[in-house]
Amino acid sequence: MLIYRIIDIFFVLFHTCLIIFNLSGWLWKRTRKLNLVFLLLTGGSWLFLGMLTGTLGYCPLTDWHFRVLEKLGYTNLPASYIKYLCDRLTGIDFNAILIGRLTFYLFLVALILSLLLNLRDFRKSPPEKLAASGKDNC
Repeated sequence: MLIYRIIDIFFVLFHTCLIIFNLSGWLWKRTRKLNLVFLLLTGGSWLFLGMLTGTLGYCPLTDWHFRVLEKLGYTNLPASYIKYLCDRLTGIDFNAILIGRLTFYLFLVALILSLLLNLRDFRKSPPEKLAASGKDNC
């Protein structure tokens, strides 16, 4: 049982950090590319793995974590990890539909911002590198 408690703590910390990074990694130029990769992996999981498993919004981390929680005796787990996390951290039983919509909209905002800022960085990059190197095109 102790090992499952340790794994539970690991998943809460790791999954929560990943969610925070997905939502905020676009803020810093150094993490933007990685943020975009993780957002695309998350969206791909939700859509493509979701279609394969029959559950849109499927996340393997949630699946693995919930299996651990079941070993610890938890039952009636929600379909959403975000709802589970909000409920666990606050003790409040949040509305699943509200949490699902909020999760999706915040994901879309983060994805759009990450795409736009990565595109901007990509467009700005070559001239800056040329200017910094002192090379001319003449």
